[in-house]
Amino acid sequence: MKKEGKYLIYNTPRQRKTIKQAIKYMLYVAYFALCKVILMFYRPRRKQAVKYNTTICAIFKNEGPYLKEWIEYHKLVGVEHFYLYNNNSDDNYLEILKPYIEEGSVDLIDWPEAHAQMAAYRNCIERFASDSEWIGFIDLDEFVVPKEEESIPAFLKRFAHRPAVMIYWKMYGSSGRVDRDLKGLVTEDFTVCWGKHTDTGKCFYNTAYRFAAESKRNDVFMHIFWTKIGALTIPPVNIFDHFYMIHIRDIIDSKQFPIQINHYVIKSYREYIERMKRGDALEKINPRNKKEFCYHDMLCNSTDYSIYRYLLQLKLLCDHMKE
Repeated sequence: MKKEGKYLIYNTPRQRKTIKQAIKYMLYVAYFALCKVILMFYRPRRKQAVKYNTTICAIFKNEGPYLKEWIEYHKLVGVEHFYLYNNNSDDNYLEILKPYIEEGSVDLIDWPEAHAQMAAYRNCIERFASDSEWIGFIDLDEFVVPKEEESIPAFLKRFAHRPAVMIYWKMYGSSGRVDRDLKGLVTEDFTVCWGKHTDTGKCFYNTAYRFAAESKRNDVFMHIFWTKIGALTIPPVNIFDHFYMIHIRDIIDSKQFPIQINHYVIKSYREYIERMKRGDALEKINPRNKKEFCYHDMLCNSTDYSIYRYLLQLKLLCDHMKE
């Protein structure tokens, strides 16, 4: 089984293609060609003017120490509004979010259902899709990092006529930290990462297109977001404008990634243990265990400081400047 390619580490190791898989692959390539032709000519019309260009939807539970940095960072890179779904938090989240709610940059929605992340995302689309041009679906441990442009909206302009864009993860490890001061910035404290991006990530949805709500393919649409044009379902494109699907996701024509999502998936050992205790918003069986921690950390053989160009501004916004 193949664990990585030229530019990507595979989330699921690749097996050698069978004849059946090769035929399926060729059929998908033909299907993608049809989708590309349709998108060349199809231009959806919005029913009303939008309030925002770029927004983010996220679900959280007891992530008070991370909320301010995460919000301030994403405001810095062009996100105008946040739809935050509170999943039974009992920490100081409301104290932290209150200024953002009052200024109108955060909508806070209580979402007490267990393991209902996808239901929360669907609720966001139903209620708020008409308010913004783009909605991104990411978590509180994920930071979208533009590398060629200075903002997320500037990057998304390239994809004005694409229904959804999938941005690859760059996975970060513990940087050797057993524990750390939670008043520190995640984006500053963790710099050691995987040497390559993963073959999956998270999607931004162009709300001018119709969400394929009934499609079984949209069971985890934050990763692979399907839309519809008539009866035709359209997969997302990746950051290189190639259509992206589970078994066809290594079509990359450049090693220069114009944008990435820094995924601080484990942080320090102590933080990871605390996250294990919180459970998971998506899975009934918590996927987090010490084996997963070691797996992610052992693949960290590089450093990536791309996000550091925003660090000084972020420190000022978060009052992290030392006297």
